[in-house]
Amino acid sequence: MLRIVSLTLVILAAGASFAAAEPQAGDDLATCRDRQADQQARATACDNLLDGDRVTGKDKVVALSVRGNTLVNKHDYDKAIEVLSAAIAADPDNVGAINLRGVAHERKGEDDLAMADYNLAIQKRANYGVPYSNRATIQLRRGALQSALDDLNVAVKFAPKFLLGWTNRARVRTLLKDFDGALQDFAEAEKIDPSAPQIAGNRCITYGMMGKYDQAFADCNGLIERQPKNTFAINNRGDVNMMKGDIDAALKDYNAVLAAYPNNVRAHSGRGQVFEQKHDLAQARADYRSAAYALSPFDELDVARARAKAQERLAALTAQTPGTATNARRIALVIGNGAYKNVHALDNPPRDSKLIGNVLRDLGFQTVTVANDLTRDKFFETLRAFAADAEKADWAVVYYAGHGFEIGGVNYLVPIDTRLVADKDAETEAVALEQVIAAVGGARKLRLVILDACRDNPFAPTMQRTLSMKLVDKGFSNIEPGAGFMVVYAAKHGETAIDGDGGADSPFATALARDIKEPKVEIRKLFDIVRDDVWTATRHEQQPFTYGSPPGREDFYFVAGK
Repeated sequence: MLRIVSLTLVILAAGASFAAAEPQAGDDLATCRDRQADQQARATACDNLLDGDRVTGKDKVVALSVRGNTLVNKHDYDKAIEVLSAAIAADPDNVGAINLRGVAHERKGEDDLAMADYNLAIQKRANYGVPYSNRATIQLRRGALQSALDDLNVAVKFAPKFLLGWTNRARVRTLLKDFDGALQDFAEAEKIDPSAPQIAGNRCITYGMMGKYDQAFADCNGLIERQPKNTFAINNRGDVNMMKGDIDAALKDYNAVLAAYPNNVRAHSGRGQVFEQKHDLAQARADYRSAAYALSPFDELDVARARAKAQERLAALTAQTPGTATNARRIALVIGNGAYKNVHALDNPPRDSKLIGNVLRDLGFQTVTVANDLTRDKFFETLRAFAADAEKADWAVVYYAGHGFEIGGVNYLVPIDTRLVADKDAETEAVALEQVIAAVGGARKLRLVILDACRDNPFAPTMQRTLSMKLVDKGFSNIEPGAGFMVVYAAKHGETAIDGDGGADSPFATALARDIKEPKVEIRKLFDIVRDDVWTATRHEQQPFTYGSPPGREDFYFVAGK
């Protein structure tokens, strides 16, 4: 990763000033003030002071800044911005809070607001190195390598002990093919922390680009031995294998990542390049689609570069795919997950999937696959098979009923064998919504995903929480699918869908199955009608919501009429 969000010690050191009185050691005020204290202990102490209204003046600004940093690390960027804005209002010259608010804006995808905060911090304190480094990350994602290098030159000058400034500059120099300069920067970083994973993980790529493969593999392998689950290092080793021309070894690395992290963008993008070299273009397109679609506004640099590569290659390969001049071919995948093994089972999803599957068959869909009670591996296997069929279809529709929720800004569908000991396990255990969108992405005309899955998160009561999840206990988060895609939630973001009572189908499935059979109702209007019918049937407790839209130059009808 180019920048770690947890920058507590550096960020909060800047702009912090303390009252003259020295508190008793061990009390909340002393811990909150102590920049060397354990991060969690410091956050707890500052929260205690703020919640008890026991802190004022500059100390309150410090406490707010610490709370803001905690919220950034937990991905609750809206709340972080609110808290940090309060700190800045109380002390407009606190450059640490200003810089950190910029980080929160950047992570929200608000680069212009982030840049404004970084510029403001620099304006107020020109020798504060961290915002120069942060500003460089935005310039890098924009492809402005020289501007990024200029900022990082200043960052390491004013913050020579800031390890990420050195490793960031090393990466920019690598991209500019200044390999000697990059290696010098890694050497400076080692003086600060010789065991920092950013050094070996990034230097592996530098050596690879230099053609020094033994040194590259020594760095990547050494890091992987210490951290066997470090996907950054494994992906980087795969990339070096690609540079070397050993595509089988690269494929092994990307497969290893995807076996544990099946939603991983970099591994899908890299594997797509492997399959393209192997002339397996159908599999290459499938992997590129799995990497190409994004529902969140921010990607780390490595992910952004991998996603951009996937989008570029997908566009090139799709242009080579011949179309057919047949009548519209419509296919659907209908999933009902109810037999959960580690949380309470759901009675309705298999019943709802049978209802919807039968209706789609009656409407003339050429292929309707009903797949219930899918484990994680079977879920991804089913999506891959459907994605291959979607390439030969005009319409591709996925309907899913079962558990689903949002964690850390990512929407997930839940296989029946999912076990979430901690929130972060969702990345390995569940199916990201982007992967479902990728499965319909190959269809030529209509790409539709219907999610009757906005139920309470059954893992919430026992799950360890490391991320902020303002919607984790109920429903999905807001999304913005790309052009040509339509995603329908059974309940508006942050709300829950109601199951049917006494063996009845869910209100959403019932309304959908009825309304979809009406002739001459264009699909955009159809889901407005479904929304109104569910809203009425649930006495204003559940409101479906539609995101995105199909292509605008054509009307789409489930039943065209005469």
